[in-house]
Amino acid sequence: MRRIDGITDLSPAGFRRPAVSIGVFDGVHRGHRHVLEELRALADKGGGEAVVVTFDTHPRAILEGGAPTPILSLDHRLLLLDRLGVDATVVLPFDASVRDTPFEAFVEDVLVRRLGVRVLLFGYNTNFGRGGLGTFTTVAPLATRLGFEVREAPPIAVRGRPISATRIRAAIEAGELAEANELLGRPHSLLGVVVRGDGRGRTLGFPTANVDLKGELLPPAGVYQVVVELRRRRYAAVANIGVRPTFPGARPPRPLLEVHVPGVDFEFYGESIEVELVRKIRDEIRFPSREALIARIREDVASLGGAAPLP
Repeated sequence: MRRIDGITDLSPAGFRRPAVSIGVFDGVHRGHRHVLEELRALADKGGGEAVVVTFDTHPRAILEGGAPTPILSLDHRLLLLDRLGVDATVVLPFDASVRDTPFEAFVEDVLVRRLGVRVLLFGYNTNFGRGGLGTFTTVAPLATRLGFEVREAPPIAVRGRPISATRIRAAIEAGELAEANELLGRPHSLLGVVVRGDGRGRTLGFPTANVDLKGELLPPAGVYQVVVELRRRRYAAVANIGVRPTFPGARPPRPLLEVHVPGVDFEFYGESIEVELVRKIRDEIRFPSREALIARIREDVASLGGAAPLP
């Protein structure tokens, strides 16, 4: 998937009859998947490309002076969009200039002149432009005049309520992974880079990958059964999210993610790692001794039922 940052390098020559959808796509959840599947179908029908226009920060940070905690980092969003068949993503900064641009100007300058849009697909409750006035209803007459098609995807509901990032965010923060995963249509996952830690896991006999997370929404602290994807292989693993209360010293400023993959001694510093949360094994607690901690980690690892790479 191609990534284009900003509008400076946009040209219709760079796209083939694009079908375009605009949105944050935070979570890349089941509702988004429905939109992206339709986008892919529209692109294929017209012999073109599926293109997503998204933003590097949540628009509410500018519109309301503060944004909700993102479910996914920008890099993670783009990875999932790629997996769902998007050909190109245009990442725009959402600043005061974008906020104040009338939707008519955005359509004419960005979508038509710079992208050469052939079909614009609105997701559920999508709007853009100053005051959020760019909607399916208001853009449709403009599209007729400018020569492109407009479509609107219906909402996808679970238990009578539309799927939304707000519902998913609340479920993750409450530790309700089954609820979050149902709304996401996939296990909630965390994407980060393996960094050097203090090596304490290795001294305990359980070497860990310390994962630097940027903009990923964590569930409550605890020990989790996870699936790790690394170098295109998947492994059953155990992850700890928290502040390591058993050991003395200053607590980290934010919870850490540490992953132990049985049978794998991590030396993958600087590499990307994706961690799918399967279930919570237990809360993070303070143990009375190093030996008690080691014994409990052995139990955590044994609960995986095996350490072989997954298919």
